[in-house]
Amino acid sequence: MRVRFGVLGPVTAWDGAGTELALRGPRHRAVLARLIVARRRVVPVDLLVDDLWDGSPPGGATGAVRTFVAALRRTLEPDRPPRAPAALLTTRGPGYALEAAPDTVDSWEFERALRRAADLPPERALPGLHSALAPWRGPAYADFPEAAWARAERARLAELRLGALEQLARARLDLGRADQAIPDLDAHVTEHPWREEAWRLLALALYRTGRQGDALAVLRRARALFVEQLGADPGPALRQLEHDVLRQADHLDADEVRRTVLPWDADPRPFGARRWVRPVDPDHAGERGPRGDAAPTDEVRRDSASPAPGDELWNRAADTYRRSVAPGARLRLASTVGLLRDLAVTGPEGLQASRAQRLAAVEAAEELGDPVLTARVIGAYDVPANWTRVDDPERSARVVAAAERTLAALPVSGHEGARARLSATVAMESRGTRGPRGPEAAAEAERLARGLGDPTLLAFALNARYMQTFQRSGLAPERDALGEELIALASRHDLATFRILGHLVRVQSRAALADLAGADHHAEAARQLGERFESPLTSVFVDGYRALRAAADDRVPFDTARAALRDAIGRAEGSGMPGLTRGLEPLALLCLRLRRGLPAPTEPADHGPHEPWARPHVLLARGRPDEAARALARVPEPPRDLLLEARWALVARAAVALDDHGAARRALVGLAPAEAEDAGAQTGWLTLGPVAAHLEALRRLLNPLNGHSRQ
Repeated sequence: MRVRFGVLGPVTAWDGAGTELALRGPRHRAVLARLIVARRRVVPVDLLVDDLWDGSPPGGATGAVRTFVAALRRTLEPDRPPRAPAALLTTRGPGYALEAAPDTVDSWEFERALRRAADLPPERALPGLHSALAPWRGPAYADFPEAAWARAERARLAELRLGALEQLARARLDLGRADQAIPDLDAHVTEHPWREEAWRLLALALYRTGRQGDALAVLRRARALFVEQLGADPGPALRQLEHDVLRQADHLDADEVRRTVLPWDADPRPFGARRWVRPVDPDHAGERGPRGDAAPTDEVRRDSASPAPGDELWNRAADTYRRSVAPGARLRLASTVGLLRDLAVTGPEGLQASRAQRLAAVEAAEELGDPVLTARVIGAYDVPANWTRVDDPERSARVVAAAERTLAALPVSGHEGARARLSATVAMESRGTRGPRGPEAAAEAERLARGLGDPTLLAFALNARYMQTFQRSGLAPERDALGEELIALASRHDLATFRILGHLVRVQSRAALADLAGADHHAEAARQLGERFESPLTSVFVDGYRALRAAADDRVPFDTARAALRDAIGRAEGSGMPGLTRGLEPLALLCLRLRRGLPAPTEPADHGPHEPWARPHVLLARGRPDEAARALARVPEPPRDLLLEARWALVARAAVALDDHGAARRALVGLAPAEAEDAGAQTGWLTLGPVAAHLEALRRLLNPLNGHSRQ
């Protein structure tokens, strides 16, 4: 069996069919990794013992090492006859050696590929560099970040990889593909700001795509970083490039490269004809186009069957991205989350797919062992949220756990933006839960975002704070102010999705404050923005508010209001938001009937998470008051979410109907801060009428001689 070994990431091994081999425990992996570091040389048993236990081996450590080796041999050579000498993990003199072929260890093959690429012209070096970088699955020897025996090899391989990325960028520049080099280089200088060559290549790539101002800004940013952090000026290469960019030196060859940025040259007529622009000598009529087909010399006009201009651009950009970004590159992971974020607001299918794939992206980032990258992947999913119950609590809990681990793993200083996004994520994904962590995380995210002056980050942090403004009832004014700030911030900085969110927040808070005219205004503004920016999920919440509007207007017949509610929730059920819709229709119908002075529905219904608060009313309507009283006694504290006032109002109504003073006192305390609000209207879907009316009924029950006195 031919075994391949991987150390460019977690240490692993595969059989000839590519199946991962079971290497047992961490000590077994450590023995294998230590032998790979030795590069076929013998590692004495005593040195293995010291390395595995960091100089403090327990008694019996030598025997344990021999046991680890025996187990590894059985895994690596399962068909070796008993007592036959090992051919791969051999005993030599005082120790052991791994007799691996040069092309069976990914790190060795990586180095060979780099040496080969160094002697090749750019057009042949480029695919070789892509292949060389593809096996990287994370930091080298990722299982052993603190092991002294791996430290030098990890650092050496990391330096080779960074040099390979820069070599790849140089090859792209030499081939006139400066636009393809920019995204990787931008990420590269962010993660490794002290590499002068990376800054130089990024500035040159920007210049060659016609972005002289951006190139100068990059060079000046590099200069400021070196001076402020290291107390030294950049080296001569960066200084010379800045000089050359300022005078637009001919040797930078910007004009020649600019002609090859895109495979298509835009016709000056909007959406008119297109023709190929060759990235090679146009006299070579037999050359192939970028997609492998013959490059046409005549203009090709789009007919009715051709894709729309936006689709054309999308397909070309996606093709270029696939060709340009090496499989396994970290940029792909970060870019994927950006795509998932955009996908989440396209409609039900996109929302469900983005949520499912988001967790996979987070877990993939964690496997790479780079907390800064993981923070970018987690925090990039800044999708606005309006409902306080998560759709998948288990998935949200896993995202929160990953965010907390990443916060703990980030370097002590710096990375304030990453910390803010991670804190906002913790607050967003823990919404509707009790405990101080959610509010603390929201406050920290807002504090950091305001200090950084990043409008998108601040909008995300404000959204997180909104989700944590349900610690008690009566906070509609605070939420209304948050919505107002979101609208102003998003309007100034063209943040369309957060602008829509701001209007939806104000729809809810103005309705809660009994300002239906104001809520009407914001609902219409949200609807128009949703249509303009192709955000179909906006209409779900606007339709819900229209149903609430019908329920709140006693002039609207009951049957009409009920039909509006069912229609709105029916459309919402196809929206991909189960946290919103589960149990919402029976709860809203219950509230509608109670508000109109009717008994609760008696037919079976799945109230989902709302069942404890609905059950006493259903039992009362069925003529079973004793069971209703027992059910009311079991009603828990309401979750801290949009339905807080509605649930307390349901407790209040049941307490009055059943003459339950204990439940009445609980409801009085819970509802009193919201006396000026409408119970349930903060949801934007249902209403139980003014809180003041519920409080008055509770006070009459608790103090029949003076119904208006305060308890």
